[in-house]
Amino acid sequence: MNNEKLIRVGITQGDTNGIGPEVILKVMSDPQFMELCTPIIYGSPKVMAYHRKAIEMQPLSVNNILGAEQAKDGAVNLVDVHSGEEVKIELGQTGKQAGNAAFKALEAAVADLKHGLIDVLVTAPIHKENIRSNEFQFNGHTDYLQASLGEGEPAMMMLCHEGLRVALVTTHLPIAQVPAAITQESVLEKIRLLDKALTRDFGIVKPRIAVLALNPHAGENGLLGHEEAQVIAPAIEQAYGQEKILCFGPYAADGFFGNRQYRQFDAVLAMYHDQGLAPFKTLAMDEGVNYTAGLPYVRTSPDHGTGYDIAGKGVASEQSMRQAIYAAIDIYRSRLRHDEMNANPLRKQYHDKGKDNVVLDLTKDEEE
Repeated sequence: MNNEKLIRVGITQGDTNGIGPEVILKVMSDPQFMELCTPIIYGSPKVMAYHRKAIEMQPLSVNNILGAEQAKDGAVNLVDVHSGEEVKIELGQTGKQAGNAAFKALEAAVADLKHGLIDVLVTAPIHKENIRSNEFQFNGHTDYLQASLGEGEPAMMMLCHEGLRVALVTTHLPIAQVPAAITQESVLEKIRLLDKALTRDFGIVKPRIAVLALNPHAGENGLLGHEEAQVIAPAIEQAYGQEKILCFGPYAADGFFGNRQYRQFDAVLAMYHDQGLAPFKTLAMDEGVNYTAGLPYVRTSPDHGTGYDIAGKGVASEQSMRQAIYAAIDIYRSRLRHDEMNANPLRKQYHDKGKDNVVLDLTKDEEE
């Protein structure tokens, strides 16, 4: 084990009837994983034991704790967010108990993230219908985390896999509501956010961003829609011309992905959910990572859902969960490096000499 500080990774159990607990257990079964980070799972020991037995997995040594402050390096730590209460498990079935259990884990992990007890957050999949309650009136993790952690700033969903990164202007909206949500300001806001995330979180200098069109064939000069000319292109022009962000487009989505044009860019900004996620998951389903850009904290998740159809069968791939943990660690370290490099730039000092100010530039050698 190296001398670098182990990053404390908070991992929520997700929907207890889905594959979340299974993929977490599979990742944690690799003993070398503990050399990379200190995992702290938020969930239920009984839920984890149930899933382990369902997939006939060998027993896993777990450090059951009451709070993240008790976590030990070199161990799989599990915070029991249910205080010993029973959690009914019905593999492959949707149900309010599963949603309530997922929310309790998420709520506890977010609180610990705010208080610095964990460094990053990785969330297992939730079911958007059964998690809804008086406490969770959101369309998914991204909206909840923006409200809970965003400190008034916007957040953005970004899917990542190696050199392919796809971000979204709108997320979980019905298609009928998408055009009204595509405004010049919303597109410009996401271009800015994406540029900042690529620079700070991924260490890319002067990132190149491709912006997709909303309509087929990029509107065909107004024949198939006016959003490209009236909304998207002006946002790109302002970002590129006035703010010096290297963004280009709008590109018709089908040809852009079909011709693999995405390889020429550091990220792609799609207008709506399926426009960006359908091609992304086709290219990177097993190892893709969902990242919430724009938050003052690092949060990632696998890019798949609850997988009810394969829950408890032992066939769920843990690769996306593993990559989500790796990505959270990499982004956290990238932020530390970026912030350290930009924390204390050399400043000019001013000395009053009568009416004149003499400027001493500390970036030059004294002998110059």
